[in-house]
Amino acid sequence: MSSPPPDVATPPASSATPVPVTGRALPNGLAAFLVFFSSGAVLVLETVALRLVGPYVGVTLQVTSSVIGIALAAIAYGAWSGGWLADRRNPRGLLAPALVLAGIATAVTLPVVRYAGEVLRGGAASGILLLVSLAVFVPAALLAAVTPLVVKLQLADLRRTGQVVGRLSGIGTLGGITATLLTGFVLVAALRSTVILLALAVALGLVGIGLGWYLRRQEPTELPGPARIRAGLAVLGLIGAGLSTVAPNPCDIETAYHCARVTSDPNRPTGRTLLLNSAQHSYVDLANPKHLEYAYTKWIGAVADVAAPAGQRLDALHLGGGGFTVPSYLTAARPGTDNVVFEIDGGLVELGERELGVRPGPELRAVVGDARMLVADEPTDSRDLVVGDAFGHLVVPWHLATREMAAEVRRVTRPGGVYVQNVIDYPPLRFIRAELATVAAEFTHVALIAPPEALAEERGSNFLIVASDSPLPLTAVRARLAEVDRGVSLISGADLTDFVGEALVLTDDYAPVDQLLATA
Repeated sequence: MSSPPPDVATPPASSATPVPVTGRALPNGLAAFLVFFSSGAVLVLETVALRLVGPYVGVTLQVTSSVIGIALAAIAYGAWSGGWLADRRNPRGLLAPALVLAGIATAVTLPVVRYAGEVLRGGAASGILLLVSLAVFVPAALLAAVTPLVVKLQLADLRRTGQVVGRLSGIGTLGGITATLLTGFVLVAALRSTVILLALAVALGLVGIGLGWYLRRQEPTELPGPARIRAGLAVLGLIGAGLSTVAPNPCDIETAYHCARVTSDPNRPTGRTLLLNSAQHSYVDLANPKHLEYAYTKWIGAVADVAAPAGQRLDALHLGGGGFTVPSYLTAARPGTDNVVFEIDGGLVELGERELGVRPGPELRAVVGDARMLVADEPTDSRDLVVGDAFGHLVVPWHLATREMAAEVRRVTRPGGVYVQNVIDYPPLRFIRAELATVAAEFTHVALIAPPEALAEERGSNFLIVASDSPLPLTAVRARLAEVDRGVSLISGADLTDFVGEALVLTDDYAPVDQLLATA
């Protein structure tokens, strides 16, 4: 007799959380639009964020790197969270709230950054990272969650997984590229950051609301969260938009490169100060263009005063315009001087004409463009005086600080002509030493003007490099400096060699300007 069959055990129930049924796929066109739109919105936020935080922490390599890094972190976290949620809830019910919440977060970003910026103002790394996080992280993370939600809905056929994921990933990348180019080339030049952000917030909200209405008509889905929470978030968005209109604004105007403001001097009715990204940049006296307020402009004026006999006209080239203080001084001190100013920011040229008394004409011509590109078109031996005074916040743009740039300046400077370059540095003075070594690699004769305490590494300061292929009139320069700024020092020869030491010569291949400028 055969033995009875063994009992068949019933498999235990799985302890894993059951995966809810995914809603039906979106139309391909709608899915593509949502991925393109949300990915593009992230890059708009990233680009505008740099302009939002710039007035408080500057526009340096560290700030730019922070914006990129925080945005990528938000994208990574948002994509991971969106994928996690897509496996646990019906993505159809999450898409619209993600867009609406991103719109609310975007509307709140502007007042949050402007109020927090007043507290976090400065160059501390912790302050930069915190302010950038407030500007970017939440809205970017919410927008990054949209793509995995859409992908989950579109994966109805596992045989087409690679095609679906690849297509939507490509569309998202195209959205980011389009938004980056559109924002950089069009929006920033045409609109204020406030307008861009509020318009983006409204667009996100409207798309989210419209998408929610459409999806509920196609397949009724309950929105996540109690009604009172949803109402509260809507009110928060309205409050954020309202606060944006009253939040402290550090800009009178936003140019393509700067947050600019002009203030009046309470002690001099005709005095005007130009602030770029909240840092004092230039001072002009509308009634007296010979008045030089800042120490470094007095030093430049002193060198210019002895570069040629009194009253003799000069052919001067200015790399950077700002408030046009030095060109205006030369026009007044040496009538007939030909001042050509290379200024990358056309908005500053317009601001100067409107509020700083700049009067273009035969003696003062402003050319809008990058000085590195424009100087290459200047004729050889065409200038008696070249003034380097271009800054991105407090940093000389790296491509204007290299040996190759110094060679171009030497080429356009006439025999016996003078090159003066304004540099800002802080202890331990690595950048000014490197820049002196760089200029000395091209010019035979070099000197340095700076306060004694700055040379002793006791504080940060402006430094003025003076260079020529002919012997410099150092005795005359010292005498003139004694008249305009008695406390300043001029060093040259062996003293300058000792000061420079073994400093790095900056080249187009290696010019870590921001890192050299950073304090130890």
